[in-house]
Amino acid sequence: MRKYAAEFFGTFWLVLGGCGSAVLAAAFPNVGIGLLGVSLAFGLTVLTMAYAIGHISGCHLNPAVSVGLCAGGRFPANQLPQYIVAQVLGAVFAGAVLLLIAGGKSGFDVAAGFASNGYGAHSPGGYSLLAACVTEIVMTMMFLLVILGATDKRAPQGLAPIAIGLCLTLIHLISIPVTNTSVNPARSTGVAVFVGDWALAQLWLFWAAPMLGAVIGAMVYRFIGAGED
Repeated sequence: MRKYAAEFFGTFWLVLGGCGSAVLAAAFPNVGIGLLGVSLAFGLTVLTMAYAIGHISGCHLNPAVSVGLCAGGRFPANQLPQYIVAQVLGAVFAGAVLLLIAGGKSGFDVAAGFASNGYGAHSPGGYSLLAACVTEIVMTMMFLLVILGATDKRAPQGLAPIAIGLCLTLIHLISIPVTNTSVNPARSTGVAVFVGDWALAQLWLFWAAPMLGAVIGAMVYRFIGAGED
Protein backbone atom coordinates (compact mmCIF):
# COMPACT_ATOMS: atom_id res chain seq x y z
CA MET A 1 0.00 0.00 0.00
CA ARG A 2 2.92 2.38 0.56
CA LYS A 3 3.82 2.08 -3.12
CA TYR A 4 0.28 2.89 -4.23
CA ALA A 5 0.04 5.79 -1.79
CA ALA A 6 3.33 7.13 -3.12
CA GLU A 7 2.01 6.95 -6.68
CA PHE A 8 -1.20 8.69 -5.62
CA PHE A 9 0.59 11.62 -4.01
CA GLY A 10 3.28 11.77 -6.66
CA THR A 11 0.73 12.00 -9.47
CA PHE A 12 -1.24 14.50 -7.42
CA TRP A 13 1.87 16.70 -7.32
CA LEU A 14 2.53 16.30 -11.03
CA VAL A 15 -0.98 17.39 -12.02
CA LEU A 16 -1.24 20.14 -9.41
CA GLY A 17 2.21 21.50 -10.25
CA GLY A 18 2.05 21.11 -14.02
CA CYS A 19 -1.58 21.85 -14.79
CA GLY A 20 -1.68 24.35 -11.92
CA SER A 21 1.10 26.35 -13.52
CA ALA A 22 -0.83 26.36 -16.82
CA VAL A 23 -4.15 27.37 -15.27
CA LEU A 24 -2.97 29.81 -12.61
CA ALA A 25 0.33 31.24 -13.80
CA ALA A 26 0.87 30.81 -17.56
CA ALA A 27 -0.87 34.02 -18.57
CA PHE A 28 -0.92 35.85 -15.27
CA PRO A 29 -1.00 39.59 -16.03
CA ASN A 30 2.45 41.06 -16.73
CA VAL A 31 4.42 38.25 -15.06
CA GLY A 32 2.95 35.14 -16.70
CA ILE A 33 5.37 32.22 -16.93
CA GLY A 34 4.32 31.26 -20.47
CA LEU A 35 4.94 27.95 -22.23
CA LEU A 36 8.55 27.80 -21.04
CA GLY A 37 7.45 28.12 -17.43
CA VAL A 38 4.73 25.50 -17.77
CA SER A 39 7.18 23.11 -19.44
CA LEU A 40 9.66 23.60 -16.63
CA ALA A 41 6.94 23.12 -14.01
CA PHE A 42 6.05 19.68 -15.37
CA GLY A 43 9.72 18.70 -15.41
CA LEU A 44 10.22 19.91 -11.87
CA THR A 45 7.29 17.89 -10.55
CA VAL A 46 8.87 14.69 -11.86
CA LEU A 47 12.35 15.69 -10.72
CA THR A 48 11.25 16.49 -7.17
CA MET A 49 9.04 13.42 -6.83
CA ALA A 50 11.70 11.11 -8.26
CA TYR A 51 13.95 12.03 -5.34
CA ALA A 52 11.05 11.98 -2.87
CA ILE A 53 9.37 8.69 -3.75
CA GLY A 54 11.57 7.00 -6.34
CA HIS A 55 12.93 4.65 -3.69
CA ILE A 56 9.39 3.77 -2.58
CA SER A 57 7.39 3.19 -5.75
CA GLY A 58 9.78 3.91 -8.60
CA CYS A 59 7.99 7.23 -9.22
CA HIS A 60 6.04 6.29 -12.33
CA LEU A 61 3.28 8.94 -11.93
CA ASN A 62 1.93 7.89 -15.31
CA PRO A 63 0.01 4.81 -16.55
CA ALA A 64 1.96 4.89 -19.82
CA VAL A 65 5.25 4.80 -17.93
CA SER A 66 4.04 1.87 -15.84
CA VAL A 67 2.97 0.00 -18.98
CA GLY A 68 6.25 0.83 -20.71
CA LEU A 69 8.33 -0.32 -17.75
CA CYS A 70 6.30 -3.53 -17.68
CA ALA A 71 6.90 -4.05 -21.40
CA GLY A 72 10.59 -3.33 -20.82
CA GLY A 73 10.85 -6.00 -18.15
CA ARG A 74 11.38 -3.53 -15.31
CA PHE A 75 8.00 -3.76 -13.57
CA PRO A 76 5.78 -6.71 -12.57
CA ALA A 77 2.49 -6.98 -14.46
CA ASN A 78 0.57 -8.01 -11.34
CA GLN A 79 1.05 -4.52 -9.86
CA LEU A 80 0.05 -2.66 -13.02
CA PRO A 81 -3.71 -2.26 -12.32
CA GLN A 82 -3.11 -0.96 -8.79
CA TYR A 83 -0.52 1.54 -9.98
CA ILE A 84 -2.81 2.86 -12.72
CA VAL A 85 -5.75 3.24 -10.34
CA ALA A 86 -3.59 5.09 -7.79
CA GLN A 87 -2.22 7.40 -10.49
CA VAL A 88 -5.62 8.26 -11.92
CA LEU A 89 -7.11 8.88 -8.48
CA GLY A 90 -4.18 11.14 -7.57
CA ALA A 91 -4.64 13.07 -10.81
CA VAL A 92 -8.38 13.54 -10.29
CA PHE A 93 -7.83 14.65 -6.70
CA ALA A 94 -5.31 17.21 -7.95
CA GLY A 95 -7.82 18.38 -10.56
CA ALA A 96 -10.40 18.89 -7.82
CA VAL A 97 -7.97 20.89 -5.67
CA LEU A 98 -6.93 22.99 -8.66
CA LEU A 99 -10.56 23.66 -9.55
CA LEU A 100 -11.22 24.80 -5.98
CA ILE A 101 -8.27 27.20 -6.14
CA ALA A 102 -8.94 28.49 -9.66
CA GLY A 103 -12.62 28.94 -8.87
CA GLY A 104 -11.65 31.52 -6.27
CA LYS A 105 -11.09 34.06 -9.03
CA SER A 106 -14.02 35.98 -10.45
CA GLY A 107 -14.72 35.08 -14.06
CA PHE A 108 -13.00 31.68 -14.02
CA ASP A 109 -14.61 29.27 -16.48
CA VAL A 110 -13.60 25.61 -16.39
CA ALA A 111 -15.13 25.16 -19.84
CA ALA A 112 -12.33 27.33 -21.27
CA GLY A 113 -10.07 24.29 -21.13
CA PHE A 114 -8.58 23.88 -17.65
CA ALA A 115 -5.26 22.68 -19.19
CA SER A 116 -7.03 19.80 -20.95
CA ASN A 117 -5.47 18.02 -23.89
CA GLY A 118 -7.09 18.20 -27.29
CA TYR A 119 -6.79 18.10 -31.05
CA GLY A 120 -8.45 19.88 -33.93
CA ALA A 121 -10.41 22.86 -32.66
CA HIS A 122 -9.19 22.08 -29.13
CA SER A 123 -5.49 21.92 -29.98
CA PRO A 124 -3.72 25.10 -28.81
CA GLY A 125 -2.29 25.50 -32.32
CA GLY A 126 -5.18 23.97 -34.23
CA TYR A 127 -3.32 20.75 -35.08
CA SER A 128 -5.15 17.76 -36.59
CA LEU A 129 -5.99 14.41 -35.02
CA LEU A 130 -3.17 12.77 -37.00
CA ALA A 131 -0.63 15.36 -35.89
CA ALA A 132 -1.74 14.98 -32.28
CA CYS A 133 -1.59 11.19 -32.46
CA VAL A 134 1.92 11.14 -33.97
CA THR A 135 3.12 13.72 -31.44
CA GLU A 136 1.86 11.79 -28.43
CA ILE A 137 3.21 8.47 -29.68
CA VAL A 138 6.67 9.81 -30.52
CA MET A 139 7.02 11.95 -27.40
CA THR A 140 6.01 9.09 -25.10
CA MET A 141 8.31 6.72 -26.96
CA MET A 142 11.25 9.03 -26.37
CA PHE A 143 10.23 9.56 -22.74
CA LEU A 144 10.37 5.81 -22.11
CA LEU A 145 13.66 5.55 -23.93
CA VAL A 146 15.16 8.16 -21.61
CA ILE A 147 13.59 6.63 -18.49
CA LEU A 148 14.85 3.13 -19.28
CA GLY A 149 18.30 4.40 -20.25
CA ALA A 150 18.72 6.72 -17.29
CA THR A 151 17.67 4.01 -14.81
CA ASP A 152 19.76 1.26 -16.42
CA LYS A 153 22.21 -0.23 -13.93
CA ARG A 154 25.01 0.69 -16.35
CA ALA A 155 24.06 4.39 -16.33
CA PRO A 156 25.59 6.94 -13.91
CA GLN A 157 23.90 6.45 -10.57
CA GLY A 158 21.82 9.11 -8.84
CA LEU A 159 21.33 11.31 -11.91
CA ALA A 160 18.28 9.63 -13.45
CA PRO A 161 15.74 12.09 -11.95
CA ILE A 162 17.54 15.01 -13.58
CA ALA A 163 17.58 13.39 -17.02
CA ILE A 164 13.94 12.33 -16.75
CA GLY A 165 12.75 15.70 -15.47
CA LEU A 166 14.61 17.56 -18.22
CA CYS A 167 13.26 15.15 -20.82
CA LEU A 168 9.69 15.89 -19.74
CA THR A 169 10.46 19.61 -19.89
CA LEU A 170 11.74 19.23 -23.44
CA ILE A 171 8.70 17.19 -24.43
CA HIS A 172 6.44 19.99 -23.25
CA LEU A 173 8.48 22.61 -25.07
CA ILE A 174 7.93 20.69 -28.29
CA SER A 175 4.34 19.58 -27.98
CA ILE A 176 2.30 22.06 -25.91
CA PRO A 177 1.23 23.86 -29.14
CA VAL A 178 0.04 20.56 -30.63
CA THR A 179 -1.92 18.84 -27.86
CA ASN A 180 -1.20 20.82 -24.70
CA THR A 181 1.07 17.82 -24.02
CA SER A 182 -0.21 14.69 -22.40
CA VAL A 183 2.21 11.72 -22.66
CA ASN A 184 0.35 10.77 -19.48
CA PRO A 185 -3.20 9.39 -19.45
CA ALA A 186 -3.64 10.17 -15.74
CA ARG A 187 -2.67 13.82 -16.23
CA SER A 188 -5.18 14.07 -19.09
CA THR A 189 -7.96 12.41 -17.11
CA GLY A 190 -7.36 14.48 -13.98
CA VAL A 191 -8.52 17.69 -15.65
CA ALA A 192 -10.77 16.33 -18.42
CA VAL A 193 -13.31 14.94 -15.95
CA PHE A 194 -14.00 18.48 -14.71
CA VAL A 195 -14.25 20.00 -18.17
CA GLY A 196 -16.46 17.22 -19.53
CA ASP A 197 -17.90 17.70 -23.02
CA TRP A 198 -15.12 17.80 -25.67
CA ALA A 199 -12.33 17.03 -23.19
CA LEU A 200 -13.90 13.68 -22.32
CA ALA A 201 -14.83 13.01 -25.94
CA GLN A 202 -11.18 13.39 -27.00
CA LEU A 203 -9.69 11.70 -23.95
CA TRP A 204 -9.42 8.34 -25.73
CA LEU A 205 -6.49 9.61 -27.79
CA PHE A 206 -4.56 10.61 -24.68
CA TRP A 207 -4.85 7.09 -23.34
CA ALA A 208 -4.26 5.18 -26.57
CA ALA A 209 -1.36 7.16 -28.07
CA PRO A 210 0.82 7.39 -24.92
CA MET A 211 0.28 3.71 -24.16
CA LEU A 212 1.33 2.72 -27.69
CA GLY A 213 4.30 5.08 -27.59
CA ALA A 214 5.42 3.70 -24.25
CA VAL A 215 5.42 0.11 -25.51
CA ILE A 216 7.33 1.12 -28.64
CA GLY A 217 9.88 2.97 -26.51
CA ALA A 218 10.33 -0.07 -24.29
CA MET A 219 10.86 -2.33 -27.31
CA VAL A 220 13.39 0.08 -28.81
CA TYR A 221 15.37 0.22 -25.57
CA ARG A 222 15.31 -3.55 -25.18
CA PHE A 223 16.85 -3.74 -28.65
CA ILE A 224 19.54 -1.06 -28.26
CA GLY A 225 20.26 -2.16 -24.69
CA ALA A 226 21.19 -5.57 -26.12
CA GLY A 227 19.26 -7.40 -23.42
CA GLU A 228 21.83 -6.53 -20.76
CA ASP A 229 19.46 -4.83 -18.28
